[in-house]
Amino acid sequence: MSQMAALKEHIPGVSPDIYSAADFKAVSETVYANVGIVLPTGKAMLVYSRLAPLVRESGLVTFGAFVEKMRCDPATLNRAIAALTTNHTFFYREAHHFEHLASAVRPGLIARLRANQPVRLWSAGCSSGEETWSLVMTLLGPDRIEGQRMLRENLRVLASDIAPHAITKAQAATYDAKDLKPVPEPLRQTWTQQNGTAASIHEAVRQIVRFRILNLLGDWPISGTFDVIFCRNVMIYFDNPTKERLIQRFLEKLSPEGTLYIGHSERVTGPAAEHLQLVGPTIYRRRRA
Repeated sequence: MSQMAALKEHIPGVSPDIYSAADFKAVSETVYANVGIVLPTGKAMLVYSRLAPLVRESGLVTFGAFVEKMRCDPATLNRAIAALTTNHTFFYREAHHFEHLASAVRPGLIARLRANQPVRLWSAGCSSGEETWSLVMTLLGPDRIEGQRMLRENLRVLASDIAPHAITKAQAATYDAKDLKPVPEPLRQTWTQQNGTAASIHEAVRQIVRFRILNLLGDWPISGTFDVIFCRNVMIYFDNPTKERLIQRFLEKLSPEGTLYIGHSERVTGPAAEHLQLVGPTIYRRRRA
């Protein structure tokens, strides 16, 4: 049985004429051209299940008509991409990254702040904010007085994602209290407040973070460079040429000896690799010129 036949058989109440192999091919080509996400044929059923509600809401009868609208209407394209984007994440994911940030990077950033120098961090592909708040709490540390002093300095964090619904949740900075359990208790006690079963990030901490909707394959309206860039479990959806171009762009946005953190199954390859030194598991530091 073909992938398309299996798809139609497993979606009850849907006409077999509204979604074809050609429709899936058109969706995958459009998504790849705009955001670099690769959708192999094995994802045909996933694409159907994610986009079918949008097709119905649009009032269009077929996937083919919806694809045509995707191609000419940026709002429809963005909604489709958001629906196809997996936003699975959790607090303190890949804990060794935050431990490295605290022990190897944080002291230098504190020294820069004390010398009245700017410190900039970027959570690229921030999803619903768990990564962003984990790295901010790690940077501020468990000492409230020291952390509040840092908050008054020239410290800013950019958090970006392509999915508007993920950015909305990240900005709200409120989660189920149980979801914050992976965060070390001293950081939770210092920088979060619990109200019943919900927990939120302190308002003073939120003030240093700027959330933006951003396509990593598009233009970056970003000035300056970053001391730390987190981009984890994003490049797993890209092919090698796209990964290498993205790593090169991150390199150009890293300050001298800035640190890049990527996902556990990702690797730095391509021309940028010679300018990045591996200093820990999936942790890279930019070499000085």
